[in-house]
Amino acid sequence: MAKARLACLLTLLSTHCYLSVLAVVLKTNNDSPWTDEFDKIELSCLIESISTTNPRIEWKKITNDGPSYVYFDKKISGDLENRAVIREPATLLITNATRSDTAKYRCEVTAADDQKSFDEIVINLVVRVKPVVPKCSVPKSVPFGKSAELSCVEEEGFPKSQYQWFKNREEIPDDPKTSLKFFNSSYMLNAETGTLKFIAVRKEDAGEYFCRAKNDAGYAECAPQKMEVYDIDIVGIILGVLVVVVVLLCITVGICCAYKRGYFSSQKQTGNNYKVPAKGDGVDYVRTEDEGDFRHKSSFVI
Repeated sequence: MAKARLACLLTLLSTHCYLSVLAVVLKTNNDSPWTDEFDKIELSCLIESISTTNPRIEWKKITNDGPSYVYFDKKISGDLENRAVIREPATLLITNATRSDTAKYRCEVTAADDQKSFDEIVINLVVRVKPVVPKCSVPKSVPFGKSAELSCVEEEGFPKSQYQWFKNREEIPDDPKTSLKFFNSSYMLNAETGTLKFIAVRKEDAGEYFCRAKNDAGYAECAPQKMEVYDIDIVGIILGVLVVVVVLLCITVGICCAYKRGYFSSQKQTGNNYKVPAKGDGVDYVRTEDEGDFRHKSSFVI
C-alpha cells in the first residue's frame, strides 16, 4: 500500500516537472520603473522557464490610441527606433528617454515547442520631466486693506508641478498661523494651482515675491518681483472732491448771471419791417400790363 502511494506521488511530481519545463514563464525585476528625461531606463523582461530554443519576442507600447509595436521581427520600431536596444533574451533598454515614452509596455514571448506556449508581462514606465521657469504675476502696488492675488503657472513638468511662494527669500507657509512672521497676514495659498491670494494686504506684506514650481524631477523659479503697499490719501480725495464742487458751482453761477444780463437772448431783428397792406372792403385791385399801374376791377359801393 505504501509503495503504491509512493509511486503515485512520484508520478505526480514527474508530471508537474514535465509541465513546468514545457511552459514559458516571464518575470520582471520592476513593473513600475521611472527615470528622468534624457536618462536611460531598463524594462526587464526575464524568461524564467522555456523549452523552445528560438522563441518569438515582441514589445508593444500601450496608449489611449491602442497598442503599437516597439520591437517586432527582431527590430526596434516606432519612435524608439534609434533610442533603444534589446538585451538578451528579452529586456528592453531605452538609452535616451523622453516625456513621450511615458506609457505601459507589454513584453510578449511565444514558444511554439512549449505546452504553455505564450506569456506576457506589463510594465508601467514613467519618465519624469523637470519643470521649466514658471510664469509669475505679482501686482506692483496695492492699496492698504485691499485684496491682491499673485499667480504662478508651469505646464511642462511631469508629474504635475506643485507650487511654493517666497517673500524676501523666505518660504511662505500654507497656513499663516503656523509662523510668527506671517501670523497676522490674511492670505490663502493653493499649492495645486499656484495662487497666493491676500484678503486684505498690510504694510508688512510689501516685499519681493517669487514662485517655485517643483516635482520629483526637480524645480524651477521665476525672478523676484516687488510688491508695494500704499495708503489711500483720504484727505487728498476729499480736497479733490471739494475743488470739483467749487468749480461746478462757479460755472453754474456764471451761467445764471449771463442769462440775467441777456447774453443768451435771441438777437433782435434790424431794418424796416414791411407789412402787406390790408385790402379795402369791397375793392379788388388787379395788376395791369404796365408794372405798378393798378385799376379798379369793379366799382365799389359808397
